[in-house]
Amino acid sequence: MASALISRVSRRFLKSSLPSYGPSITVFNPLISTQSPVKLDHGLNPSSGPFKQSLHQIPTFELCKSARSLSNFQFVVHISTSPSKENKNQSGCVSSGDISWIDLYLPRQVQPYARLARLDRPIGTWLLLWPCMWSITLAAAPGQLPDFKMLSLFGCGALLLRGAGCTINDLLDRDIDTKVERTKSRPVASGLLTPFQGLSFLGFQLFLGLGILLQLNNYSRVLGASSLLLVFSYPLMKRITFWPQAFLGLTFNWGALLGWAAVKGSLDPAIVLPLYASGVFWTLLYDTIYAHQDKEDDLKVGVKSTALRFGDSTKEWITGFGIACIGNLALSGFNAEIGWPYYAFLAAASGHLCWQIITVDLSSRGDCNRKFVSNKWFGAIIFGGILAGRLSS
Repeated sequence: MASALISRVSRRFLKSSLPSYGPSITVFNPLISTQSPVKLDHGLNPSSGPFKQSLHQIPTFELCKSARSLSNFQFVVHISTSPSKENKNQSGCVSSGDISWIDLYLPRQVQPYARLARLDRPIGTWLLLWPCMWSITLAAAPGQLPDFKMLSLFGCGALLLRGAGCTINDLLDRDIDTKVERTKSRPVASGLLTPFQGLSFLGFQLFLGLGILLQLNNYSRVLGASSLLLVFSYPLMKRITFWPQAFLGLTFNWGALLGWAAVKGSLDPAIVLPLYASGVFWTLLYDTIYAHQDKEDDLKVGVKSTALRFGDSTKEWITGFGIACIGNLALSGFNAEIGWPYYAFLAAASGHLCWQIITVDLSSRGDCNRKFVSNKWFGAIIFGGILAGRLSS
């Protein structure tokens, strides 16, 4: 009883003797959008004392600590679906509202290379991967699941090739990127990385990609290596033609040919050519919407795009691309003798494209980006349809 009395008195003494300082600091974690702001009372006066210079760092530290407490599932979902803003300054610092998983989990020396490969912007990898997965699944035997090893190899290959393409793009466009608001903070354009460092990183990416390519059959090796001509030439097309999106389509959908060849050892033109064409038209649709984000900057720096070519007629053009995409997907499935569930999924995918075209506000950068990113779900719907159709055929 005596010890309890002493403890109570000491707590009262400590509470009365500690002064109360300044306002509390509010920290919001952008990785968990439903989280309420967290109040942090540091007991420090932000306007005086030895902590004056370092107090502003506390919210970012607490934010990083909070984000690191995410479960593994939440972390994977975050890096797989959430694009980050390209507004990192030359010192490599970011504000607490622009923190991405790269800033939280990777060493500082590695972060510029991860951003160069757009690892914090996974949508490009998804758009490159889906045609590969369509083709591999379409090549599966009737009633059988697709080859999981092939899906895994192509998943790694899509990540590497997309990163290599971004590196090539940034090296060739570094003078243009400095003049465009959305791209001026990219690692090479901002000076975080030198062109030599970017070129060395490109060699590393291609070396890893070669390791994946060598695990495929000889026919696929030759076919895969031939795609590098498109990968290296695409970034130059915006200087030459108003149709760089068409060249992107030819590049991004090469996996529709390669996936089938990796499983079958050859190509069936009646199946893979309509599948490839559908991907090209799909890319023309989503990348024209994407290009409307930069049309003012493109005019200033003198580069070309389908957004500038179509202008006020954009919705008519992308409607035509959508019809051609769905039509070629239907033809490919018909020639592959796929089951009826495929066409039900195809109808749902058609609805998704209609929603994009009808609702997109081409004068809003934010809405154009949202519609562009939503195309990962179009790819997923088509994949689900091919899988269900193949299992039922």
